[in-house]
Formats: sequence, C-alpha cells, structure tokens
Amino acid sequence: MTSRSLLRLTLAGAVAAGAVMLATLPADASKDPKGKAQKTVPVRLLALNDFHGNLEPPTGSSGRMVDENGNTVDAGGAAYVATHMKALTDRNTIAVAQGDLIGATPLISAAYHDEPSVEFMGKLGLKVAAVGNHEFDEGYSELRRIMKGGCHPVDGCSPAGPWKGAKFDYVGANVLFKNPNERTDALAALGQDKQVKQLLSDWGVPALPPVSIKMMNGMPIGFIGLVTQTTPSIVTSEGIKDLKFVDEVKAANVASKLLKLLGVRAQVVLVHEGDQAEAGKSPDACSATPGAGNRIATQVDPEIDVVLSGHSHSAYVCKVKDPAGHDRLFSQGGSFGRVITQVDLQVNVKTRDIDRASVVADNHVVTRTVTPDPEISSFVKTWQDRVASVANKKIGTISADITNAAAPSGESSLGDLIADGQLAATKSGGNAQIALMNPGGVRDNLTYAGSSAGEGDGVVTYGEAFKVQPFNNLMQVVTLTGAQLKTVLEQQFTGGPNNQAFTKILQPSANFTYTYNRGAAWGSKVSDMKIDGVPVTDTQSIRVAANNFLVGGGDAFVGFRDGTDLWSGPLDIDAFVDHLGQNNPIAPPATNRITVVG
Repeated sequence: MTSRSLLRLTLAGAVAAGAVMLATLPADASKDPKGKAQKTVPVRLLALNDFHGNLEPPTGSSGRMVDENGNTVDAGGAAYVATHMKALTDRNTIAVAQGDLIGATPLISAAYHDEPSVEFMGKLGLKVAAVGNHEFDEGYSELRRIMKGGCHPVDGCSPAGPWKGAKFDYVGANVLFKNPNERTDALAALGQDKQVKQLLSDWGVPALPPVSIKMMNGMPIGFIGLVTQTTPSIVTSEGIKDLKFVDEVKAANVASKLLKLLGVRAQVVLVHEGDQAEAGKSPDACSATPGAGNRIATQVDPEIDVVLSGHSHSAYVCKVKDPAGHDRLFSQGGSFGRVITQVDLQVNVKTRDIDRASVVADNHVVTRTVTPDPEISSFVKTWQDRVASVANKKIGTISADITNAAAPSGESSLGDLIADGQLAATKSGGNAQIALMNPGGVRDNLTYAGSSAGEGDGVVTYGEAFKVQPFNNLMQVVTLTGAQLKTVLEQQFTGGPNNQAFTKILQPSANFTYTYNRGAAWGSKVSDMKIDGVPVTDTQSIRVAANNFLVGGGDAFVGFRDGTDLWSGPLDIDAFVDHLGQNNPIAPPATNRITVVG
C-alpha cells in the first residue's frame, strides 16, 4: 500500500480502512514454506541517512569511516552502496531512509536538481524515506515535484527527459500547513469518522503523508516520518512560508495512534534528528551523547518499536527505554552513504507486533574493497559525462590550500574568502558595505593539489567551487543600523533570546573588523566594530550583504529580519566563481578580522 493510498483510506475512515486491510492479509501469513504454523515472521530493515547526493565516492574525511575494528577505511559511493545493499538484502527486506537524501549535494546531482540521486534510490529499492531539512532546500513546491514528477519549472527537463517522480514514499508527520483550512490533494477524501476527525484536529493539516505501510511476510509494518522541528531555522524561509514543523514527539504519537486505528502494531519511526557520537568509536557502539535525538527516542509512544535517526551524521547503535520502561532500538548510520544500518526483527503473528527482544542492529561500513555494482557504475558514469563540461571548467587558481578549518576566533580562510567575493558581487547593485557568511554554508575545502580530472596543481574548477557553495542561495543586501548589526553579531553566541544552539561565527569581509569577549554576558560580548577602519555608531545605516538563508533569519540570526530596503542579486556560487576568476592566484586570507579577548 502506498502512502498516498494509505492517506486516502485514513481520511475516508481509519477504523473501516484498518478492518479492510487486516481482512485482506494472506490466509497463509502465519505458515512457513512447508505449511507449518509460525509464531513469528522475520523482517529486515536496511537503512541509509544523510546521503546528500554522494553518487561519486566522497573524498577527504567525508569519504572515510571508522569500522567495527577501529580502523579508518575508505567508504561510500553509490556503486559500492549498491553492492553492499545487494549482499545484505534477503526476501524479508524493506529498504528505508531517514532524510537528507538530497540537498547540499555535489554538482553531479545538484546540477539536475537532485533527480539523479532520487533515481538512484529507486534503483536501490528504497521503499520509504522520512524528509530531512535539506529536502526543503528548494522549497516545498520543488519537493512535491521530486515526489510526483514533472520537469523543473525554470530549468526544464534534465538530459534524461521528463522526471517521473520518486519510486519511494516520502513521509513527514510533523510537517503541517499553517492554514488550518488548507485543502490539498492529501485531504480530498476526508471522511466523517469521528475518531479520525478528532485525530486530525489535534494534528493539523498534513503537508506530506505522515505514514507509510509496507507488507512483509503477511505482516503490516508502519513507518512514521519525522524531520527536525528546527527546519525553519536552517532552510530558506520563503520556500516553506506556508508550513509549520511541529514537535516531533507529539506528531509521532498522533501518527502512532493513526497506525493503531488501522490495525498496524509493528511501528518504526524514521526521524531526521539525532545525536552526536564520540569520534573514533565503532559504528556499532552506543557512543551518542543524549540530545534531541535521544529525547525523541525515549519519549515517543510505547507502541513505537524502533527509532532510526539521522541529521547528526553520526553512527551509533543504542538501546533506550520507552515511556513504559521497555527497551527500544535507537540508531543512526553516519552520512554520505558510508554506512548501511541493518535491523533484523521478528513480528509476532498473533499480535502483529514486533518482538522487541528479537531486534538486532548492525551498522555495516560501505567499504570500497568490494566490486562496485556495474549497473550503478554505468549510471553514475552517465551523469558524470553529462555534467563534465561544467564541472571541469577552470575558473581560477590558488597558491595553497584554502580550508574551512576554524581559527580560534571562529573565522576560516575559506569563509573569509567567500565573504570577500560576496561583498564584491553586491557593491554596485546593492550598495553593500560589508558582507557576512554563515559558517555552515562553507561545505568543502579548496585544495592546491590537482585532482584525477587532470586540471593541475593550484587550479580551481567549477565543480570544486560548487562543492564549497552547493546551495544556490541568492545574494541579498539589507540595511541595518549599527545597533542592529551588533545584535546580529551577539546572536552568534548561546544564551540569547534567539536560542542559538551553539556558537556560530559569521565570516566577515576583509573591511569589517570587531572584537568579542568570551567571558562577557550575552548582549555585551561584541565591541569595537569598524568598517574600513572607521568605528561604527549605533545610529548609522549599514548595507549588509548575506545570502537569502541568513537574511531570512536562518541559523537563528533573526536580527537580519529587521533589515530594510531589501535588494537581491546573483547566486552565491556565481559571486564565488567570479571572485576566484578575477583574482589570480588567490592566497589563503589571514584570519585576523575578528579579535578575541576574555
């Protein structure tokens, strides 16, 4: 049963739909191949999370993983993922994912709005995926296109032709419309069942299918999709302006009740939220520090048997207690296709529930010592050829590595370089005076050594630049007063009303300097702001350039929303490429724009 048909049945009358579904289960569901009665039937889940379009084997630290023996090995790449998936798949397998399959992707995928990555997931046999925050990078409308099909409204069809849509179900129970009267195709078959109507009134109007049910060995397995409720602060606001992202636990509990109304007792949460694991530990260790993921895993309804997580790019296998005090699996499989999580479990034929004692999980590192899958290798090569003319184009040169490694001040040489390029791109049209870049948007390094593409040492290609700036954010300029600019800088630190999760130092253009005091109270940390060496006053107007993610209040920099006289200019990648092309060779900027005291 697809998530679409499930939702239609649900809204037409959950109790009746559940009765029909259970009545149509195979008569021999409780018998083994020899006709003998069984008490349980096996189910295997194979899970991926945070793939981020890494069709090609990821490089650097992103392409390495600590294995079960404590060795750091090369890992990841679509063709290797496919080989490992085939080796792990048996007749009892359901393939699932915990979000961020797309977004913040390499050029091979991003150039075609991630259609290649979604197609790969279909080839892999994926059945259900929770949405992650990066699924909303291009907005809700684009996510619907990825789900349902159709050519991109601006760029048209890819070289592969009209997009046919995802072959798996995307689910997100905590993604709702803000408008309580919203009418969508998801609600077209709304029925009159009182239990369902009450459930929906507590829940809200779903923007995405909340659950998906898959049959395995005659047993219905229910999957609940969740995405981090912090999504509005980490994606561009315009694309999700009509949506709200509610508490994950509340949404999971409502979705669990929905599944129970349908007679589905075997319940699995796929959640794009997780915890940080200790570096260097085995992927099978429970090394995660309890945080947002643990909160969800321990607080969702006891009816939920397994919680598979994502978002934090960590690998761990943990056993936690549910609210009833029973053991529950809580795990995650790293990122970039470097780990596949295998979960084996038994479903009780009589109760149709998962036997918790039978649940066993294993994080398999996707090593590159196996033979890459030939079909997927050919698939990846096709897309490499399609994007090669763009990716291998020389755009500039550098004299040494320029990295996103943070100095003690929080600056990085690459972050500062990007800010310089953004200022240069917005001076004439937007009258920008300074530029600020969010550190989380600096996704890769520029390395001096030449790559296997043969461009040579010191040469920067478009593909390499795109890995650094993959979001296609729009450059914008707003006017802030000196006092408002100081507030934005205070919002880099924890302890303020903007609820910054952890310190995030904005990368400043070269002409903007200031000091911050580590030990000072929030609101009094920042001082001595200067533009071109001239002190900034509280009342002066300053034209500040930043990408549209920041201008919309992303990363908890809500002070940007107070800006006025909005001007929009080029894409951030275009600003970066132009700056690299106009300044050759570029040396790593000194990270001395911010002074730290205290």
